[in-house]
Amino acid sequence: MLPLLKPGEEILINPKAYQHKHPQPGDLIIAQHPLQSNLRLVKRVIEVLADGSCFIIGDNPSESTDSRSFGHVSPQYLRGQVVSRFP
Repeated sequence: MLPLLKPGEEILINPKAYQHKHPQPGDLIIAQHPLQSNLRLVKRVIEVLADGSCFIIGDNPSESTDSRSFGHVSPQYLRGQVVSRFP
């Protein structure tokens, strides 16, 4: 599968999307990398646990660094939901 975002594309996010609700499987989210605080990730939510933590995977799994390497992401690392992207 190819990456969802290509170089030069921009995204619009809703930073308040998860203040009062948990993400849903299929949501495209922005998250802070749990091990590298200066890195932001754009990933798809695959699973949400009762505590709100998410299992996230990139749309290009063979090239993606995601929950398969660092585990579930706590809600404190969620930065928003992707609502649109622009070429």
